[in-house]
Amino acid sequence: MRAKKLSTLLFDFPFESSTKILPDTTVTGIAINSRLVKSGDLFVAMQGGSVDGHSYIPNAIENGAVAVVGQKDIQTLTVPYVRVENPRQILTYLAAAFYDWPGRKLTVIGVTGTDGKTTTCNLIYQILVAAGIKAGMISTVNAVIGDEVLDTGFHVTTPDAHDVQRYLAKMVEAGLTHVVLETTSHGWSQHRVDACEFDIGVVTNITHEHLDEHGSYENYRAAKARLFTSLERTSIKPEGNPRLAVLNHDDQSFDFLNELVNVNKIAYGLGDGADLQAIDLTYSPDGMRFIAKHSKFRVGIKVNLVGRYNVSNCLAALGATVIEMGIEPETAAQGIAALPGIPGRMEVIDMGQDFTAMVDFAHTPNALKATLETAREMLASSPLPPGEGLGVRENPRIIVVFGSAGLRDKEKRRMMAETSAGLADLTVLTAEDPRTESLDGILDEMAAGETSRGGREGETFWRVPDRGEAIKFALRLARPGDVVLSCGKGHEQSMCFGKIEYPWDDRTAMRAALAEYLGMDRPQMPYLPTQDKLEEEWLKP
Repeated sequence: MRAKKLSTLLFDFPFESSTKILPDTTVTGIAINSRLVKSGDLFVAMQGGSVDGHSYIPNAIENGAVAVVGQKDIQTLTVPYVRVENPRQILTYLAAAFYDWPGRKLTVIGVTGTDGKTTTCNLIYQILVAAGIKAGMISTVNAVIGDEVLDTGFHVTTPDAHDVQRYLAKMVEAGLTHVVLETTSHGWSQHRVDACEFDIGVVTNITHEHLDEHGSYENYRAAKARLFTSLERTSIKPEGNPRLAVLNHDDQSFDFLNELVNVNKIAYGLGDGADLQAIDLTYSPDGMRFIAKHSKFRVGIKVNLVGRYNVSNCLAALGATVIEMGIEPETAAQGIAALPGIPGRMEVIDMGQDFTAMVDFAHTPNALKATLETAREMLASSPLPPGEGLGVRENPRIIVVFGSAGLRDKEKRRMMAETSAGLADLTVLTAEDPRTESLDGILDEMAAGETSRGGREGETFWRVPDRGEAIKFALRLARPGDVVLSCGKGHEQSMCFGKIEYPWDDRTAMRAALAEYLGMDRPQMPYLPTQDKLEEEWLKP
């Protein structure tokens, strides 16, 4: 069992605390939820939007906490109490110290951005594996530690600081040397990854998202930029310090980040001016091919993914691994080709239907735009399906199902609907984590966006509040050769109504809907509370 003295955890600490002399209390774990405290744990009390952890200190002590860290002035506890200015920021350093600073023993590659983070992490990971490097990965989907794959949660962004450090420590114990870590704006603004000791930083793009939390695009961009400023503070490591920033030359964030970054950097992109470019892009039935061109190499890339945005993701992965780490371009190409796909990212669900059904994570205006443009490119590169008798069937269409989350950036509801009105042929508006907001109110805002761009309710777009029924409805609209997309949930495993997380997987829902459509034995459609309120008019094309 891992154990540390409380005084040791706070010995090499970059922050002031109220306690100058600490007892040699033995700490065997760190917890931030009083219900999960075990005997010997250090409890860190943090203030959130609706919950104050200080209120649960008695519960934590009752459950076995041997010490507490918090920010309020508390004098009467029966265990040592350390008062600090920002417990949330302190947590990541406490966790790093508890796990013996694992980031200092690994080469740490951080990936941030609005869209494409998980895909880029997986591409980098595959390249490292192809090069024979012992690598791990922590993403919003899972943590990969050797042969062990750990689920990082139902509805997470970057895992909490003590979980991140625990995963890193397990990687060190497993003999790994490199890790690819997906980092979000929430993770940076809440200091969850501050003590990870990044060596290479990669950005995919920074577009419209999470403005409800950050207040403005500039604040959102600044949160993500902390990945690159952190490169300057990384500790000296025995294996060296690459300190490389990999920037997207095509993205609106480039000028800001390029000016900000004070370490080595490389710009990738599809347009002129980038150090690392993609040329000669072609689509094939099983993905894409292109040439990656740099002043020092040219290499052919075959990737089992679609969409120009995934070409950018491949370039980002090449920039992180080939340019600075010295991996051979041909080896990197093998790694990229080995990636079969990403769960919930343009994932095809094929049960024998005569149209294409896909699930994608697109939940921002930019991601939805890229997904719909990719679907359009797929249709353009495919022959029309044969018709009966003379001629061909009608031109194939794009039918998209999506929603917009409650208690999140409200502006993107209209923006996503406007995007769909311009790029999809038919749109079905539905639920996506309404939380405590009115689902009908969210759908009203989205419908207004559709209408503002010429959408006609009942002809080009519909509102079907229950997501399962919305997917079924979209399938009934489909003709041979069409593409039906369910967007916004992707790999996620739950959906929030009120304050309850209901188990939900869009891929399971799509399979259940397709099986019903095809008259097959089918998996059961996951339950959502909107199933109790179905109205007949929602269900008729």
